[in-house]
Amino acid sequence: MIRTMHGDLPTRPSLLVRIRDLKDAEAWRQFVAIYEPVIQRYLRRRGLREADAADLAQETLANVARGIDRFTYDPQRGRFRGWLLTIARRQLAQFHQRGARRAAPAGSGLTQVQDALAQVPDGDEARQWERDCEQQALEWGMRQIEREFQPSTWRAFYATAVEQKPPQAVAEELGLTANAVYTAKSRVTARLRQVLAELEA
Repeated sequence: MIRTMHGDLPTRPSLLVRIRDLKDAEAWRQFVAIYEPVIQRYLRRRGLREADAADLAQETLANVARGIDRFTYDPQRGRFRGWLLTIARRQLAQFHQRGARRAAPAGSGLTQVQDALAQVPDGDEARQWERDCEQQALEWGMRQIEREFQPSTWRAFYATAVEQKPPQAVAEELGLTANAVYTAKSRVTARLRQVLAELEA
C-alpha cells in the first residue's frame, strides 16, 4: 500500500473492487453517495418525476449489485461509468416500455421505436453524464478529506483551486505567504487525487 504525506492514510483498494463484496457496507455507502445523485439527475433530465427517478435509481443500483462481479475493465469497451450509464438507460427504456404497453395501440410499433432509441446514447448525453460523474466525485472527495487539514490549509486550497482566486490575493486574505498558499494547494490536491483514484483505479 502507498502511504500518503500524512503517514497514516494508506491507499485503499479501488471502490469498484470493494463493492464486489456485497457485505462491505462502507464501500456501498460510498458508492451510493457518489452515483445515486448522478443517476437521479440523469433520469430527471429525461423527464421523470422525482419519485420515479428515485425508484429507477434504486433499481439501477440493484442491477449494479447483481452484475458487478462480472464487470471487468476493458479499455476497448469503456470505463465503469459507461457501463453504469448503459444500465441506467436500460432501466429508463423499460420504464417507458411499461408505460407504452399500457398506452400504445396494438401494432403501433411504438415500443420498438423507443427500444431502438434507448440503445445508444448520443454524444451530448454521454458527455453530460461524464461531467456529472466527475463533479459528484469531486464534491464527494473534498468532503472526505476536508477534516484531514488545518482550516487555513483547506481555505487556501479551496480559494485557489475551486474559487479560482489569485494565490497572492488568497495569501493576503489569510495572512499567509504566497509560497504557503501554493504548498497548501499542492498538498490538498495530491490527497484529493489519491482519493479520486481509489474510485475506479
